[in-house]
Amino acid sequence: MSIDFVLQADIRDDQGKGASRRLRRAGRVPAVVYGGGRPARAVALDQNAVKKALDQEAFYSSVIQIRVGERQQPVILKDVQRHPAKGFALHLDFQRIVADEKIRMSVPVHLKGEKEAPGVRTGGGLVSHLMNEVEVSCLPGNLPEFLELDISALEVDDSLHLSDIPLPEGVEIIQLQYGEDHDQPVVAIVRPRKEKAEDGAGEAEASDEAGDED
Repeated sequence: MSIDFVLQADIRDDQGKGASRRLRRAGRVPAVVYGGGRPARAVALDQNAVKKALDQEAFYSSVIQIRVGERQQPVILKDVQRHPAKGFALHLDFQRIVADEKIRMSVPVHLKGEKEAPGVRTGGGLVSHLMNEVEVSCLPGNLPEFLELDISALEVDDSLHLSDIPLPEGVEIIQLQYGEDHDQPVVAIVRPRKEKAEDGAGEAEASDEAGDED
């Protein structure tokens, strides 16, 4: 289910490190809204509202409404600066969007059918999620919250690539625009390390025996 994110903001005139520290002490998070052919605008957001939004995966790949008074501006989140030790948000960057102009966004890849995959269910393999998100290009109205990849048919040593991801209408994966060499693997069913080690030891032992016979 799509989530509508709306953040109430106040215009801020004071800028600089000192002003930002004062905002944070007052329970606010400094942010900037830029792009769309207009000057950048410094705003302040409620700290609790920001924390709640950042805790939701969909926030990072959704169109967000920044509301100042009665006016709303659709934006996408482009960057989050966090406290290096405590992890809370220090500053957010938002980019304005225009309905008829394509945007580039990283969206998460969700796997479907992990337990049903023969490589896991009967082959004892492990799911290796090689790519957790992909960068897409699309109009704002077509932006998917996530992309889903069905791996229920994979055997051990099988893999799926970027080109195997089903895409909604109007959505393109950036990497695939550069040719087949950029069709990277997204997920694979791999053998447990212990099993690989045992196979390697068995091959070495067989090689030694062959050498003794010579």
